Amino acid sequence: MMTAAPLPASLTAHYRENHMLKWALIFALVAVVAGVFGFTGIAAGAAQIAKILFMLFVVLFVVFLVLALLGIGAVT
Repeated sequence: MMTAAPLPASLTAHYRENHMLKWALIFALVAVVAGVFGFTGIAAGAAQIAKILFMLFVVLFVVFLVLALLGIGAVT
């Protein structure tokens, strides 16, 4: 039985970093679809979750961007 070769570390890190944004987009899509079909309660809940996840993603992005620009944690 053949097993798949493990992904390089750069690819696995890329996949892990995008989970939060992916879920925010999924909840945004659920909100739009629910709104189109008239399920306003579900649409409002999904939209609220999408907003929270997106804002959390943006905040973490800015924090890590500032840390990267300052060189915190850089290998010497």
